[in-house]
Amino acid sequence: MSKEEYLTALHIDSQQFQQLLTDYWKSYSDYTHWQFWMVLFLFIAPLVFVYFFIDRKRIFEVFFYGYTVNMLWTFIDTMLLRKGLFIHNYFLIPSLPSATNMTTSLLPVVFLFVYQYCTNRQRNFYLYTIIVSAIIAFGFATIEEKVGFVSFYGSMNQVYIFLIDIGICFTSYWFTIFFLRMKENAFANK
Repeated sequence: MSKEEYLTALHIDSQQFQQLLTDYWKSYSDYTHWQFWMVLFLFIAPLVFVYFFIDRKRIFEVFFYGYTVNMLWTFIDTMLLRKGLFIHNYFLIPSLPSATNMTTSLLPVVFLFVYQYCTNRQRNFYLYTIIVSAIIAFGFATIEEKVGFVSFYGSMNQVYIFLIDIGICFTSYWFTIFFLRMKENAFANK
């Protein structure tokens, strides 16, 4: 196939995939199904919680950490979806990534509060992150699978979710520390 033929085929396949996703959403995941309302709740409730409990003195730092978790989880979830390993069976709307409620709201909010708690109270961030990651992977993800909200395929399972959570949270932490040190050095050099 030529480059143009590949691009045309990819475009056609993308349109067909989007139509298939929309048809599935209308049949099984739109606002007439209770699963839609659960997904919406898992999207909105954490954001409301942030509004009331975020440390406003450190809001940009804490949000930077949460935003990094959001971006990394969204990228990894997209890769897992494209590989067919980890599928979210219910979602808000077909044009958004299927795990928007999880990767944009629930997971970043949970972990930004772990970060906020540990840094405000001088607790061991790594230990708390491992504990919360285990609860999410082996508790919450298992419940999601049993209820039918997610499906694991191939070798994907809760152990990988646990390891991904830890990897994302530690990486986000190191990015945040790196940028905080850059900020401190900028002020020290003035």
